[in-house]
Amino acid sequence: MNIGFVGVGRMGANMARRLKDRQFHITAVYDTNRAAATALAAELGCAASQDLSEVTAESDVIFIVVTDDAAMREIFSGAGDNLLVNARGKLFINCATISPQVHVDVEKLARKAGAQTLEACMASSITQAREGSLYLMCGGSEDAFRKAEPILKELGSTLRFIGKAGEAAKVKALVNMVMNINTAGLAEGLALGAALGLDLEMLRKVFSQTGAASRVLETDGEDMQNREHTCFFSAAHAAKDSGIALDLARSLGLDLPLAHATKEQYDRMIAEGLGELDKSGIAELTFKDRYKHSGDHV
Repeated sequence: MNIGFVGVGRMGANMARRLKDRQFHITAVYDTNRAAATALAAELGCAASQDLSEVTAESDVIFIVVTDDAAMREIFSGAGDNLLVNARGKLFINCATISPQVHVDVEKLARKAGAQTLEACMASSITQAREGSLYLMCGGSEDAFRKAEPILKELGSTLRFIGKAGEAAKVKALVNMVMNINTAGLAEGLALGAALGLDLEMLRKVFSQTGAASRVLETDGEDMQNREHTCFFSAAHAAKDSGIALDLARSLGLDLPLAHATKEQYDRMIAEGLGELDKSGIAELTFKDRYKHSGDHV
């Protein structure tokens, strides 16, 4: 089986490396960052395609890991070159965190072209992509899921079929919304603790043993304390993903004040030039004598 990748940033590249390690045949990669695609192609021994249609031609299954709704719509319906040129019989696995309706629309376009799509939303990060321990939430037809399952099992430790197209994307939006709220709350708790003169090692330990415990505490707490914000999930992506959830809420007439406040914090990070820091960098907006107070750049 020939596998292609469109979008080979931090996540896409490590997924491709993982499948190569597991003896899958990676035939083509594509990225708007031509240098990234060329470097990965040289590493994996495959083609760095200049056109999207080339990826489709060279592959039976194409993984897509792009940034947003606009990018997803463009690669499937752009004038001239797009992934659906001569796509009959192909399976597209869409791993991007995008609006649920875009997944629905792309599935319809693919069906007209005689192809299939499956959303495989990832609730994990770069390390898990490389190790094959992603948490994958899938949406689309059951037939597409069964076809993709043998490959996805090599990428994920947990596969969960949610339902029809768009449903997994809804769940992913909520996962990231709650994660982002937890991250912002943890940053504020640690910032107040530091301002009170508390030992943050002790405070994090107490948090972990009480109702303040969270997965984010495990992944981001020490980083917030030590100002270590190497990017695994960027503040810019956090803002985008919280926005997806808020759009869903708005369409249903729901007010989500915590999600609103959290998105405003991440939007502020972007405005301050901190959008490419890890989401843990939100602590730079809450701790005294950090970025907003001192003008230091992390």
